[in-house]
Amino acid sequence: QVQLVESGGGMVQAGGSLRLSCIISGRILSIHRTGWYRQAPGKQRELVAEFTRGGSTNYADSVKGRFTISRDNTKKSVYLQMNSLKPEDTAVYYCNADVVSVYGLGSPEDYWGQGTQVTVSS
Repeated sequence: QVQLVESGGGMVQAGGSLRLSCIISGRILSIHRTGWYRQAPGKQRELVAEFTRGGSTNYADSVKGRFTISRDNTKKSVYLQMNSLKPEDTAVYYCNADVVSVYGLGSPEDYWGQGTQVTVSS
């Protein structure tokens, strides 16, 4: 099974920083796309940042200039550095990846982590 495990969430005051990590494990043949999403109470899940299949980055307008997505392909990891956090960043953050594994049919399949809570107090 492919698993995505997030860590690094927590509670921080406005203006503070957190770094989220996501480790992708399993018998993986290739990783085609990785991203971070978030879901606040009563709201839909939204894209925060991603590495597209072409390798470029894409950010939600609300986090541009404050958040940075990075990755370590050798460790099959993706990270989200979050600076200048605001109360409106409070949400459960999810790691997402399109992965080709030995368990699948040869095409990328979509996998999600269990989520990590980020709470920003004012």
